[in-house]
Amino acid sequence: MKVTSYYPVIMTDKVAETAAFYVAHFGFQPLFEADWYVHLQSTVDERVTLAVLDGSHETIPLPGRGHVSGLILNFEVDDVDAEYARLKAADLPILQELRDEWFGQRHFITADPNGALIDVIKPIPMSAPPEAHA
Repeated sequence: MKVTSYYPVIMTDKVAETAAFYVAHFGFQPLFEADWYVHLQSTVDERVTLAVLDGSHETIPLPGRGHVSGLILNFEVDDVDAEYARLKAADLPILQELRDEWFGQRHFITADPNGALIDVIKPIPMSAPPEAHA
């Protein structure tokens, strides 16, 4: 299989609100907009896209309809400290404060209007795992 594109699709009953959230806070712009589907593209990198879909739309098979759950979107950034300050100042919920992980990440976790987790990450050098310090 030759994959030519890949992007997550967030199923929700808050299509417009969710799309507006990613436009306002994560630098996306709409490529296609309908009341039931919005396709978003990063204003920084055209290869980064995300879609928002009405979870009850007829194009989704009945057993698969619903709302997003169990999803984490990872956004790797150049300056995670600046993004943390910016998103905290915008009153986004901070579910995990900014911290360094031994496995090579400096990150924090917020959430979108549907509760989908957003992990904002800056890769950093790995350190010894916690059990190595015991």
